[in-house]
Amino acid sequence: PQQQQQQQQQLSQQQDFDPVHRFKMLIPQLKESLQNVMKIASLNLGHNTAIDNGIKSSDTSVQRFDKSLEEFYALCDQLELCLRLAYECLSQSIDSAKHSPNLVPTATKPDTVQTESLSYAQYLGMIKSQISCAKDIHNALLECSKKIAGKGQTQGIM
Repeated sequence: PQQQQQQQQQLSQQQDFDPVHRFKMLIPQLKESLQNVMKIASLNLGHNTAIDNGIKSSDTSVQRFDKSLEEFYALCDQLELCLRLAYECLSQSIDSAKHSPNLVPTATKPDTVQTESLSYAQYLGMIKSQISCAKDIHNALLECSKKIAGKGQTQGIM
């Protein structure tokens, strides 16, 4: 029973961090918030119409439209963040699958050969290209830092 409870807690925590799950959880709240915005807008419109026609005075209190609209926009912002995060996760996953090495069969475990595994020569080629790319990035960052340091020194002289 305790192990099952721990598994449920872990699953719950994973779902809290899962942007797609969070998005699905926010949709009903968004629908409810939109209904509330429409209801308050309708009531306020009816109230203002009655005031304009001289039927009611403006003493009576009405619900604030701006508060309900603000709540709706806050939920929209949360949904947007969830979608952006989900997109970033997907992009990271695609990039990882694209640039990460697949399994390389070894002499001790020849049974690990899979259809997507690389030959050793392919693996070496991929590693060399990754090293080359890392060196290019390193050199670009060094060049940028030198330019920035150079600009700081020339400004300090003036």
